[in-house]
Amino acid sequence: MATREEKRALKREQLLEKMREKALTKGKVDVATLPAPLPLNDCRRCVRVFVEGYEDVAFWRSIFDHFDNPYLRFEISVPTREDLPKGKNVLISMADKANEELLLCMDSDFDYLFDDEDATSAKITSSPYMFHTYAYSTENYLCYAPSLHNICVKAVKNDTHIFDFEKFMREYSRTIYPLFLWYAYSASRRTERAFPLVDFKASVRIGYLDITENGANTIAWLSRNVERRVEMLTAAYPEMAKEIPAFGERIRSKGVEAENVYMFMHGHTLMDCVVMILLSGVCEKLRQMSLQKIIASSKEGVALKNEMSNYTNSLRSIRDVLLDNENYTASPLYARLKADIQSYIDSTISKMK
Repeated sequence: MATREEKRALKREQLLEKMREKALTKGKVDVATLPAPLPLNDCRRCVRVFVEGYEDVAFWRSIFDHFDNPYLRFEISVPTREDLPKGKNVLISMADKANEELLLCMDSDFDYLFDDEDATSAKITSSPYMFHTYAYSTENYLCYAPSLHNICVKAVKNDTHIFDFEKFMREYSRTIYPLFLWYAYSASRRTERAFPLVDFKASVRIGYLDITENGANTIAWLSRNVERRVEMLTAAYPEMAKEIPAFGERIRSKGVEAENVYMFMHGHTLMDCVVMILLSGVCEKLRQMSLQKIIASSKEGVALKNEMSNYTNSLRSIRDVLLDNENYTASPLYARLKADIQSYIDSTISKMK
């Protein structure tokens, strides 16, 4: 049976499909009716920044907003090609065109972890004009554990601490770490996909959140599932199982630890199958607490009804708030991305002076 979040996702996809069909029936836009870009009243050099897709524009805009300077301005967009292709492979195909005035920004996926054994990954991580997230994707930053309480506050307007997201995500990471090693090692071998993404996703998702004891029962349930899957993989691939520990040590040099592995796992799996489940469960409890406080107040009749209406009208979509999250700048991985961009800016400006 589909979960509530899966049903909502299906409804969103159906709505988007209707919108696409409606747009197609209306035909092409009359270019003459479109407004012209405003003239820029500064002499800064325009640097084009190409990203993987439309959903990445806002994320990278927020990143480059941290680097405002009197010499360069950054314009974020998807690649400007007539056939409208998008995605990481398109950006990689443009690698030779990247320069001081054309930057390419993308998800790391596993390129950061495997750049010592893959030529394409090495090109991405070594180019001064190609920037990658270090985390698996932009979604991992949006789901940065220390920022999740603020998501709840913005969504349901209740700042009460009833759940320790940082503690839970550490426990979650420790629990799935053995399966992450299997998944990542399987991906690195390329020739033998013993544990593909579809199996990893099914094995590390949480189906529910028992908020008592900070999700201890949920973690225990997940741990049992992980142990069963590891036993199955070990029995099916005994030779690979012997190589897993050494692989773990190798990627540990990249900063992958049992406590932070959620930052390196598949981003959409993390957001849709873990963090949204957490946020939905916690936000519902916070919402109930706020409503109970209103009901228990001295207000009655119309005043009580108005207070309830004012509160419910202030609520926001949890997913929308999460997608707007910018409170990930304390992440050590963001610090590395920031240093890369700052190095490019310092080098480019020094040549301009």
